[in-house]
Amino acid sequence: MKNYTTSSGSGTTRAFEFGRTHVVRPRGNHQATIIWLHGLGDKGSSWSQLLETLPLSNIKWICPTAPTRPVAMFGGYPCTAWFDVGDLSGDGPDDLEGLDASAAHVANLLSTEPANIKLGIGGFSMGAATALYSATCHILGKYGNGNLYPVNLSAVIGLSGWLPCSSLLLCNSFSTIAVIFRTLRNQMEGSIQAVRRAASLPILLCHGLGDDVVAYTHGEISAQALNSVGFRNLTFRTYNGLGHYTIPEETDEVCNWMTTRLGLQG
Repeated sequence: MKNYTTSSGSGTTRAFEFGRTHVVRPRGNHQATIIWLHGLGDKGSSWSQLLETLPLSNIKWICPTAPTRPVAMFGGYPCTAWFDVGDLSGDGPDDLEGLDASAAHVANLLSTEPANIKLGIGGFSMGAATALYSATCHILGKYGNGNLYPVNLSAVIGLSGWLPCSSLLLCNSFSTIAVIFRTLRNQMEGSIQAVRRAASLPILLCHGLGDDVVAYTHGEISAQALNSVGFRNLTFRTYNGLGHYTIPEETDEVCNWMTTRLGLQG
């Protein structure tokens, strides 16, 4: 288990203890390493069992387990969560300390990979939200707390997720895009490197129209917001009737997309 300690602006300190990490080693020539992040209340082993069945023999999958912490959405009941989250329709602030700690844990796992290996982050639901937060850290070159982000990402995948941003979750209207656009644009302003990273980073987002946990509109607005601020290499896929789970059609899409975007061979 790995511990992370963060300090907030008020001087308080929070410690995060991450659970067990499960690794699916490549069956063929190792060309890419992908961190896959589970959803709220789940664990890494659930996804490692699925990922090892995919026809992607050149990928090493690393499936960490989030810390067990009180979650506001469940009235403070503890469960595995990459960050604290309230009602998705509420007006609560983002748990930036939790997001930073999880993004740092993921980056630390990737930082030990060989230099010639392509690196990526994917996830489901809250795991997808954490992956997208890591994408913004990558293009800005720093975490929300200002510390440098240490790895170079080649791919980001989000299934049934959202871009962590309180204003995004307040409504199901595309007027929200303007708010997110201004926030991210202001952070990227003056950084040519951030603009270039955003334009070149491949992102795949998938969402079901029947999702009753993370509403489809949250995924759709997230994709629109990211595209608006310069994430030009973004693909958004919609699945009719799909709820808050994955199906073979979706995993096939992920496999095909990763093979193409990462240039996997053999």
